[in-house]
Amino acid sequence: MSHTAHIRSHRKPRRSSSKMAMRAGVAGGVLGTLAVAGASGSANAAEPVTQTLELPTLTADMAVQVAQSAEVTQLAAANYELAAERDAAAANAAKQAKADLADAKKKAAARKKKAAEEAARKAAAERASRAAARAALTASASTSGSGASASVSSSSSTATGSVAAVISFVKAQIGKSYVLGASGPSAYDCSGLVQAAFKQIGVSLPRVSQDQSTAGTQVSLSNLQPGDILYWGGSGSAYHVAVYVGDGMFVGAQNPSTGIVEKPLSYDPPSGAVRVL
Repeated sequence: MSHTAHIRSHRKPRRSSSKMAMRAGVAGGVLGTLAVAGASGSANAAEPVTQTLELPTLTADMAVQVAQSAEVTQLAAANYELAAERDAAAANAAKQAKADLADAKKKAAARKKKAAEEAARKAAAERASRAAARAALTASASTSGSGASASVSSSSSTATGSVAAVISFVKAQIGKSYVLGASGPSAYDCSGLVQAAFKQIGVSLPRVSQDQSTAGTQVSLSNLQPGDILYWGGSGSAYHVAVYVGDGMFVGAQNPSTGIVEKPLSYDPPSGAVRVL
């Protein structure tokens, strides 16, 4: 027996083939895993990275502010719409007012024109009436001659009773003032004098010339008698009256510049006459 037979060999024991195969498999698996991980990392590196942003959470205060802002916006829009409607209404009102003013001016011009035409027509009628009366007086004077004058003079000188009282009254007022609307005793207008004269004898006459021109019986200017009421203008539309006192004369309150005067018929020929007495 060798002296080394019981001494263990210092050589390392050989690994078994199975263990070596296992270790090789593990190593290959590790390398394969690393390779897959590397490939995956390369692929991930090639893709773009998307970053997700988180929005702030809507708190109660922010909700109130948003609601208030919306309310203010709605109110501003409503105010703007109201202002637009108001402006449109104002523009329409101004347009209508302008149209109404133009229409009013047109109507006023038409009324003025009509009034002027009516006044011209009345003036023409009055002039024609005066011309006719003047022609009648001229014709009467030319045909009657001095005999007519004597007849008038005689009737004047023999006037008695109520007629004489009327004539006496109006002649007593000569020289007094003419005041529109006055009925004595210090001033008269034309119809006021006539009314006051007949009132002295108990005869009540209307106050104005238009009514006095129809108060009695219509008489011809060629057949006048003392006490007759003379009128100027149309019967029922007279603008002036006086009292015939005989001898081709009349007494009347003419106007503010002359006052109450006695004048001949030729001074201002009347349009007609009425007889009350």
